[in-house]
Amino acid sequence: MSGESERRGLFGWALIVARSLALVVWLLLALPLFAICHPFSDRNPVPRLFFAGVNLILGLRISVAGEPLQRGAFLISNHVSWLDIPALGAVTGTAFIANDGLVAHGWLHWLCRLNDTVFVARHDRRSVALQVEQVREAISENGALTIFAEGTTSDGTRFLPFKSSLLSALTPVPKGVAVHPVWLDYGPQPQRIAWVGDEPGGQNYLMIASRWRAVRLTVHLLPALALDDLADRKTIAAAALNALTAART
Repeated sequence: MSGESERRGLFGWALIVARSLALVVWLLLALPLFAICHPFSDRNPVPRLFFAGVNLILGLRISVAGEPLQRGAFLISNHVSWLDIPALGAVTGTAFIANDGLVAHGWLHWLCRLNDTVFVARHDRRSVALQVEQVREAISENGALTIFAEGTTSDGTRFLPFKSSLLSALTPVPKGVAVHPVWLDYGPQPQRIAWVGDEPGGQNYLMIASRWRAVRLTVHLLPALALDDLADRKTIAAAALNALTAART
């Protein structure tokens, strides 16, 4: 750890301190604004605004490719970094599907709930019906819902297999919901920001926050899957992965 500290240098640590303080201040400003807006809007605009501010503070510069999404979209995305969440949140206003293991992390669980995160129990088949209903409600209320179908992060140089079991709560696809594959492209060297393996989250945060160069991300909103690709969860997973693979080549 001392070696890493030396390599960051004084400027790197100054960036970490400045960005960390800015994130705390931004959160403290956003929370009362969220409370004020909450009674007057079906979809509170503050989380999307908050995500945009987080991206700005951390130096994440986003460009969007593809057609704007219509309300009622289910997004199936690859997963490279925790930056994926504020990026997609700012671009699409989406809520997210997350593992119910986050419930054990009190403050993180609380923040996720503010953005209407749907928590799923992957190994509890008895709760599938309830999860299906939660997914439908989330899409209806938020306009978009995202799942990271790889089930973990990759180094960004390749796609991991999409786990069809994670899509159990989506099938059958609700009427009026469009399923869009999404490719998060961090450019030619995504491993420089990727959070993979056993790397502690705090260490990855320090790496991102100490960068003086901007992190550039292109969010590719790919066309909705055809009706024939929505037959079941395995078909959906395969079609979404094929769409991302084709977009990358």
